[in-house]
Amino acid sequence: MRACFGLKARGMSYIWLFLSSAYLVYLHGACIIFVMAIASLNYLLVKIFARTKYFLPLLWIFNIFFLICNRVYDGYSFSMFGAHWQYLDNFRGTFRWQICFNFVILRMVSFGYDYRWSILGSHFNHEGKSVTSDKFSLSIYLCYLVYAPLYIAGPIISFNAFASQLEAPQRNYSVKDMALYGIRWLYSLFLMELMTHLLYYNAFAISGIWRQLSPMDVFIIGYGVLNFMWLKFFLIWRYFRLWSLICGVEAPENMPKCINNCYNLESFWKNWHASFNKWLVRYMYIPLGGSQRKLLNVWVVFTFVALWHDLEWKLLSWAWLTCLFFVPELILKSAANAFKIESALGELFFREVSALAGSVTITCLMVANLVGFVIGPSGINWLISRFLGREGLPVLLGLFVTFYVGTKLMFHIEDAKRRAH
Repeated sequence: MRACFGLKARGMSYIWLFLSSAYLVYLHGACIIFVMAIASLNYLLVKIFARTKYFLPLLWIFNIFFLICNRVYDGYSFSMFGAHWQYLDNFRGTFRWQICFNFVILRMVSFGYDYRWSILGSHFNHEGKSVTSDKFSLSIYLCYLVYAPLYIAGPIISFNAFASQLEAPQRNYSVKDMALYGIRWLYSLFLMELMTHLLYYNAFAISGIWRQLSPMDVFIIGYGVLNFMWLKFFLIWRYFRLWSLICGVEAPENMPKCINNCYNLESFWKNWHASFNKWLVRYMYIPLGGSQRKLLNVWVVFTFVALWHDLEWKLLSWAWLTCLFFVPELILKSAANAFKIESALGELFFREVSALAGSVTITCLMVANLVGFVIGPSGINWLISRFLGREGLPVLLGLFVTFYVGTKLMFHIEDAKRRAH
């Protein structure tokens, strides 16, 4: 259609806005009114206040306010606005709009920042994509927010990157590349089917039976849940990214590296929800001061990540535990970078210390995810008492040794890749 009618960004935005609106009506029914109303208010806020010095605080307050209110009021009820609107509550679609709207919040913030940087002539654009002022129109903005292939789960793409590809579709993936991408996705789906039918990690985690198991069993369950979550999100994000690629928009790849190939928290987060990580770096971490205030910034960023996921204490506990483990890693990395290793003995010593640090980090990562997704904050005391007891200490030591060996193996794999290049 683009080629037949010679459509540019604005023309394509009208087509995608129509298709995506039909998709949203199926998903959310009459609740599409809430989506479009909040999106329109955000557009007005950006256009009116983008040049003022109060704009960024206003943008964040507006979006966090709706992020919280959407969950507190469970997507609102039409009866809140009068009895004559109550009948619309019978047409709420097949999918709760407030769940998907978390991603819309990220896109609204992206639009606000990118528009402000464009009118102020900012050169901050680490993606290498910039767009002209006419691309910040209402039609392209709404198309960006509700673009059907990426609407439900992402991956997250900045407004600049989306608008530029609406003008000129991606050319990095050929038809053959996309076909191979789809075949790999089908293979991963088959693997998920095997896991769900043969391995019962989630059943143990959800039922609470883990309280009756040994420390070793609990860690195996935690490790299994972590791998299950990785594969689940891998399938979700790859599916929607493939759909977007076929339609001409290339979004960042989530999970470019297997979870079992990460031996520190920094690489884990860069390779889990990678597109969200890029969004956080672009719109939160760097504007807050970047590496100059990294020890403070990680607390702000991870607290927002927890609130963005859901309003639950166990997610805040997970976020703050992650920060608690992350800060020492950042300090040790800064200290290690300050030293120059010149001798072979020094290099060997540094490698061994790094492997030990990697084993500690993997253990901490598993503990944080056990608290966040298996045992909850109430199970922290139980976990400590079991693993520091007579039965738990040998298990803990065995885990450290296993993770130490695994980290050394990852070092050798990275060395082999460097030599190959």
